[in-house]
Amino acid sequence: MTAADYLAWEATQTERHEFIDGEVWAMAGATDRHVTIALNVAMALKQHLRGTPCRTFMSDMKLHAETANSYFYPDVIVTCSEADRGRPLIKRDPTLVVEVLSIGTAAYDRGAKFAHYRQIPTLREIALIDPDTRRADVYRCGADGLWVLHPFDPGQGVAFGSVDLRIEDEGLYADLD
Repeated sequence: MTAADYLAWEATQTERHEFIDGEVWAMAGATDRHVTIALNVAMALKQHLRGTPCRTFMSDMKLHAETANSYFYPDVIVTCSEADRGRPLIKRDPTLVVEVLSIGTAAYDRGAKFAHYRQIPTLREIALIDPDTRRADVYRCGADGLWVLHPFDPGQGVAFGSVDLRIEDEGLYADLD
């Protein structure tokens, strides 16, 4: 399937699908823990970025990784791009991407998907949050183009340097059963 075929087809679907270089993958449903953490992160980012050029989006917003010929639905996206403001359905210039890990997708999110995300030139940070261990791995792209891991253990919350926000554990994991 071509990217254009995917976009036309996806617009008519009731369920979401990701597109990875010609292949289409159905998106599985998420647990309430997964959705709660994604919502907590998105709300904190939205409140923190109010009044700035940056915008926060959640899981229904498509992200185009052009060099990977792929379209994804990250759990949370922050874009500070003026060009992205004119794109109501697809964002292309993210600053921050957050993925909440699940048992079924953790290896893929840490591997192939991470490799695709790293190809996006505007992306400064990728955060992978594990609800089971309450750990977060934040990868930041340095001035030299290298991605450096900044791990956050249980009790440390998470810090997003790209948007100058720290979320403590109480906010990050609020309302989890």
